[in-house]
Amino acid sequence: METEQEKVTRRKGLSADATLYRCAACHGDEDWVLGAPIRGRAKARSLSASPALASTKEFRRTRSLHGPCPVTTFGPKACVLQNPQTIMHIQDPASQRLTWNKSPKSVLVIKKIQDTSLLQPFKELCVYLMQENSMIVYVEKKVLEDPAIVGDDSFGPVKKRFCTFREDYDDISNQIDFIICLGGDGTLLYASSLFQGSVPPVMAFHLGSLGFLTPFSFENFQAQVTQVIQGNAAIILRSRLKVKVVKELRGKKLAVPNGTSKNGVLAADPDPEVGKQVMQYQVLNEVVIDRGPSSYLSNVDVYLDGHLITTVQGDGVIVSTPTGSTAYAAAAGASMIHPNVPAIMITPICPHSLSFRPIVVPAGVELKIMLSPEARNTAWVSFDGRKRQEIRHGDSISITTSCYPLPSICVRDPVSDWFESLAQCLHWNVRKRQAHFTESEDGEDAGDGDGEG
Repeated sequence: METEQEKVTRRKGLSADATLYRCAACHGDEDWVLGAPIRGRAKARSLSASPALASTKEFRRTRSLHGPCPVTTFGPKACVLQNPQTIMHIQDPASQRLTWNKSPKSVLVIKKIQDTSLLQPFKELCVYLMQENSMIVYVEKKVLEDPAIVGDDSFGPVKKRFCTFREDYDDISNQIDFIICLGGDGTLLYASSLFQGSVPPVMAFHLGSLGFLTPFSFENFQAQVTQVIQGNAAIILRSRLKVKVVKELRGKKLAVPNGTSKNGVLAADPDPEVGKQVMQYQVLNEVVIDRGPSSYLSNVDVYLDGHLITTVQGDGVIVSTPTGSTAYAAAAGASMIHPNVPAIMITPICPHSLSFRPIVVPAGVELKIMLSPEARNTAWVSFDGRKRQEIRHGDSISITTSCYPLPSICVRDPVSDWFESLAQCLHWNVRKRQAHFTESEDGEDAGDGDGEG
């Protein structure tokens, strides 16, 4: 699928002063310069107005440091309500509100597995969605295999109306209008893993242990769900990481073309990923690279936009989103970042260095992590605590900010909800208040005022 400008340029041939074009069909995920695709991100701006014929080994930025402009359509029917009062053509995150192109008809209900305390809320919610709102309810197949649900005869008529799916087998990404989570933060992470592209709006009820990412209380769920269905709710776009893992295929000798195409013509730029295993993930919280079961320090090189910035020697390194900055990264000593801040955080895990502090880099950079040539052991990587796998010499992990954020529905607004979670869940800056002076003490020497009294 090409724009008219692309067709004209292709017919005439690209010259040395060709400008940067994008295919409208790929949401700007690929930039085309001099006839070759360069991996970019949505609506990124090139810092080079007229690219010159330079060496291909020289790094030239083709994306903005500010990261990709997030896609603002969520699933088949939801999008951000446009606000004409914008600053620098960027909508104020605090003004982002949910709206529907069409009334939502299908909802995915995610329930924490093997938690009997959630059975009654789950049943009440599903009955309300089906009978009061005539909605199609999707659930994971193993949820309905719970013995408490199987043995409940009163729930039988409702159970027959469910649409079920199996993780890693059924693709439901184009069938869900919005998502409701019942449980803790893990249900939101699980919802994110089910959608590798655009994510429908997520409404998360706090029925778990922590609940930092689940702001809704279940007491008056009917009114809250109705408000969301009507499109009257604030949302926060939680950025995700697009992660690409490239692994060497060991133990298998594949016939890889040696720079020659099928018709015998020499290929100008053979694909470096040919003959390798490539996996991609969308990550909401963090990518963790650690030493695994080995007793040796992990030893990994971290590249930023093609340049080696440091070598991590310690237990590992965490690459997190602002949403993930309050999770494992916070436990490892990192700062907490509001989800509206476009950034990526790099946090070492127990580094063998007194000066290795966590750092925040722009959301638009590309990180690449590989085992150092001097590494004595392999490393292990996990994505939001799942899909854990071993990384060996020659393997690489590329991390960028995804253009597909997770739209999380707010109780009040993005700022108020975040500080409420900091106070209620993490007890941020909780301290016994200092007593004020009495009138008799006001004029007397009461000590230095900074002690523990």
